[in-house]
Amino acid sequence: MATNSPSLDALWMPFTANRQFKAAPRMLVEAHGMFYRSDDDRQILDGTAGLWCVNAGHGRPEIADAVGAQLHTMDYAPPFQIGHPLAFEFANRLAEIAPAGLDRIFFTGSGSESVDTALKIALAYQRAIGQGTRTRFIGRERGYHGVGFGGISIGGIVNNRRVFTSLPGVDHLRHTHDLARNAYSPELPEHGAELADDLERLVQLHGAETIAAVIVEPVAGSTGVLLPPKNYLGRLRDIATRHGILLIFDEVITGFGRLGAPFAADFFGVTPDLITAAKGLTNGAVPMGVVLCGRHVHDAIVAGPEPLIELFHGYTYSGHPVACAAGIATLDVYRREGLLTRAATLSGTWREALHSLNGEPHVIDVRTIGLVAGVELSARAGAPGSRGYDVFTRCFSKGLLIRVTGDIVALSPPLIITEDEIGRIIESIRGVLNEVD
Repeated sequence: MATNSPSLDALWMPFTANRQFKAAPRMLVEAHGMFYRSDDDRQILDGTAGLWCVNAGHGRPEIADAVGAQLHTMDYAPPFQIGHPLAFEFANRLAEIAPAGLDRIFFTGSGSESVDTALKIALAYQRAIGQGTRTRFIGRERGYHGVGFGGISIGGIVNNRRVFTSLPGVDHLRHTHDLARNAYSPELPEHGAELADDLERLVQLHGAETIAAVIVEPVAGSTGVLLPPKNYLGRLRDIATRHGILLIFDEVITGFGRLGAPFAADFFGVTPDLITAAKGLTNGAVPMGVVLCGRHVHDAIVAGPEPLIELFHGYTYSGHPVACAAGIATLDVYRREGLLTRAATLSGTWREALHSLNGEPHVIDVRTIGLVAGVELSARAGAPGSRGYDVFTRCFSKGLLIRVTGDIVALSPPLIITEDEIGRIIESIRGVLNEVD
């Protein structure tokens, strides 16, 4: 496809087959509401909220105006031993919508930074309460927790880990994906709550006194929308509590209305000790992340002599003024338009539409929750991932942006989507499934 863009050689693109892309680039040049515009002037329906992050839709003037005003007022302020009012205002606003008790807010620059921050807070907490032997972390197979060394170590996606050094003292729960028993579940999977007992097994293997925290995504997004079985998260919470292990929910994807509640912790009725978030925090307008900390965790660390720094951790851009302005404006949009709960009103329509793909060529499972969906396709013999990639490129050529991970189509549209636009997404995918071999 021809492009009006400058030379593509200099940019090394992330998580991209660079040579393949540069041979046939897909370029986006504008975005408003539910749609992108490509460089060849085609309208592209956004079925992925950018990259799980543009929850309120694109081009929100309220957010742009807030960012512009802040840049003209104060572009940057150092976060170490200095404050600015917007950071405190934004923290208070987040504390208001956070699950009960998770009202101590630490700002970061991304989801990856939020995860590494949560891990360090967990270590600091255990040491502060006299449990300094607790240095081990438990992640989960097929989990994604960003690309820092902490995140890839506790994560369980093989290609993200294969060529990089991992932190020592990390183990993993089994993943919860069970096609044989749970394929095409219309609700949360019936089978698999017992997989939470893997934490008991790892306690027996390593000793509770060595384990600082266990971290899971309530819904595993980047690996293909893997849903937790009924009662799984509650069971994991009970086991962690019994053994003095902190429970961390990675809600970088599920936070800010994706499931029809402010956080997945609210949706499932399970409160962790820490939540990591990003993406929808600023509607994707400015990079930013956050860790929502249980007050008990914060208070155990923020103790001792007042002149001393309690946690030797932070980032140059923690609580960046422009990001805070974007975040406050985003929360205003969410509140005014009821977007933190809108997915709950659309989830039935969404589920019914997605499950209409049952029986289409290559489809072996459909999973939905809130306004998230995973459509799993059978793999081509000897070429896993190739069918998924073909579906991705064909959808784009027909005016629909989806995301694929291997042979799984992942969908997470902006929360402003209409029923007609849901229908358009489904019919586009249906048409492509009937074209590809």
